[in-house]
Amino acid sequence: MGESSNMPFWRAKSLEAMSGPEWESLCDGCGRCCLNKLEDWDTGEIAWTNLACQLLDGQSCRCSDYENRHATVPDCVQLDPATVRQLSWLPATCAYRLVAEGRDLYWWHHLVSGDPDTVHQAGISARGRTISELGKDVEDYEDHIVDWPGENPFEDAA
Repeated sequence: MGESSNMPFWRAKSLEAMSGPEWESLCDGCGRCCLNKLEDWDTGEIAWTNLACQLLDGQSCRCSDYENRHATVPDCVQLDPATVRQLSWLPATCAYRLVAEGRDLYWWHHLVSGDPDTVHQAGISARGRTISELGKDVEDYEDHIVDWPGENPFEDAA
């Protein structure tokens, strides 16, 4: 067997070559892709808010109706390898983005640590830091802009 047989799948395979279960397991459970974001039309800069999709469970940081989410949230973005490579707003710590960029996963990712709670313990996730978008007017989203760990390029997310 070659050297790649000892490598974890996310280092040995491209996003396109991953099986369905491998793809799904890459999600670190931070919940940050389910937060509303504001984009500056002139600069393309992304401003993060603490306003969560109505389906995000703020404690588990998982979608409360993942299989049927498009029925409730038609504009929910379905991640696939092409989309991952095009989205500018995926968190800098996102496993999909890291793998697409040829980088390794952080120590707190459950595939590395063996514990799905380390993303929360490391302070990377949105756990306990969000409020629902329900009842909020888009005009008020600016009042909910926040900084998230790992989004500052001069800050070490590990």
